[in-house]
Amino acid sequence: MSELQPLSQPQQTAEPLLNVQEMQFWLDKAVAWGQADSPDTQKDTCLHLNRLRDFLQQLLTHINNVSSTAETMKKLPLLGQFLGRLCWNPYVTVGDTSRRLLLQCLWGLYSEHPSNAVERKANQWIRKVLCQLATEEDDDVAQALTKRMGVPAQEYHLKVLAKMVALQQETIRKSCCSLSGINQRCSCDSILATSEACVHLIACPEASPLVGALLQRPVTCVKEALSENFLDALGSSCSSQGLSLDEQASVSLWYRCLPSLEEAVLSLLESVTNTASTPQKLQLQVAQSLLPKACAQHSSMFLVVNDIFRSILKQAEGNESIKSLIQTFTRCFLRELALLQPQTSVPLKAFFPQSPPSLLVPLSTVPSEMPQESWRNHLNWLSGSLQRLTEEEEEGDGRSTRRHCAVFEAWFLLVRCAHWVQVAVQLLVTSQPEDCGPLLWLLTFYHHPTNRWHHRAVQLVRAREAWEHLHSLSSARPRPRERLQALVTLLSSQPQPPSLAPSLTLSLLVHFAVFCQLPLSASAEDLQTVVHHSGLLDEAACVLSSLELRLSEGSCLSNDRVHLRIKELQNTITHMH
Repeated sequence: MSELQPLSQPQQTAEPLLNVQEMQFWLDKAVAWGQADSPDTQKDTCLHLNRLRDFLQQLLTHINNVSSTAETMKKLPLLGQFLGRLCWNPYVTVGDTSRRLLLQCLWGLYSEHPSNAVERKANQWIRKVLCQLATEEDDDVAQALTKRMGVPAQEYHLKVLAKMVALQQETIRKSCCSLSGINQRCSCDSILATSEACVHLIACPEASPLVGALLQRPVTCVKEALSENFLDALGSSCSSQGLSLDEQASVSLWYRCLPSLEEAVLSLLESVTNTASTPQKLQLQVAQSLLPKACAQHSSMFLVVNDIFRSILKQAEGNESIKSLIQTFTRCFLRELALLQPQTSVPLKAFFPQSPPSLLVPLSTVPSEMPQESWRNHLNWLSGSLQRLTEEEEEGDGRSTRRHCAVFEAWFLLVRCAHWVQVAVQLLVTSQPEDCGPLLWLLTFYHHPTNRWHHRAVQLVRAREAWEHLHSLSSARPRPRERLQALVTLLSSQPQPPSLAPSLTLSLLVHFAVFCQLPLSASAEDLQTVVHHSGLLDEAACVLSSLELRLSEGSCLSNDRVHLRIKELQNTITHMH
């Protein structure tokens, strides 16, 4: 084989002198090195490595200066064959410099927007090479590598992949604002190509740092974009293959890829509705999903999640597990929103553009942020505002559809911020007949938002009836037993519509048992009797757990006596199973 002839004196040109003869010389060398495993071959490889690195550097500069991959391949038709052989030569790639230059040449040949068959074929080949670097299955190559280097082929290729990942991470960290000269190439140009080439490496653990770097790179340039194929493949791997991303990468994926965000929300909904869990476990599950935190950081993501919740709630307005999920999500979201720095937070109305503006702040305010002596007046105002809104809907004309939408959005906000409904139930325990009207209306509206003409009025009468039974039981001596039977009837399925939501009566029953002045034994006996005959043991236990959680967060009035009664009532329910 002939030796490479000395190059002529360099000329003043921006592009290095590369020609087919030089490429043919190095291709012949690569073929010879790959077909023989002898001391002479190894010696020849080592003797030429420095000159090969110089040639690779010239080649890289040439690739970067040529306008397209098709033009490069036209000038250097042997380029692909040459790079491919060197990539599988362990004596060439064992050195950091040679390996880095080879990988940079490959990335430089990758076309962001392939415009012809040559560029499409080149992209396909480059992706295949990168994929094989991570999962080598060629027995002949594996045996050769094991024999030459004394290490398993898989280990060797993973090391090559790790170097490639580190190299690309460094490139991705560079941004437009870090360029020191106007003639420097913006690194954002390579983001799309890099993400596209990563499609086949997503499932490789060694590529996770590169995937994370791509996702977490801030959008600082109009040129930057991540490949849709990359985002789709990543979302699919997360949902079907259990690929795990760190917190920032997960949030970035949801922000950039709508299907991934929707999949995460639906997955949370499915896991919550298919498995029974306590309010404490539900809160932990929602917080660990990262969705509330992500939504607090990006209002656009919150709007997507909100639309999903709205759609599902319209189809199942009486589903208590769905309501509990929405309330828990909102509680976690508001907590995460409060933790953001003022300069990074956005106005609350940006998250709730469809909610009635006059109700947004009063409902989203947490009870612990307000003096307890102001709670009743606050609830009376909320009840009056909602009642006027519903009356306008009922008295409307051709604009009733719009008003119905306003009523639904008000109720939707009330469901999200149900802490005030829960405080209203607690205050009903100590209310007098002349004071309980607004609180009962609010409670009835929460459980029966859809008014089928006169039905809301009938349901309000039945809600007051349930309250009167409990009020009588908590104050009369001796307690009238017929009141207990009446409560059982209200909790059971009623033959004549409109029936009162069992959850309304049950919530009143549990709160009276916890907060009334009856001896604990008497309250436990009443609760046991009613829930046993109505078959609502699990539901009663859930209400008690939810109340316990709210008390621990300071959303309701509480003391040691209250906590003790909750524990004893929970034990009573447990022993009934």
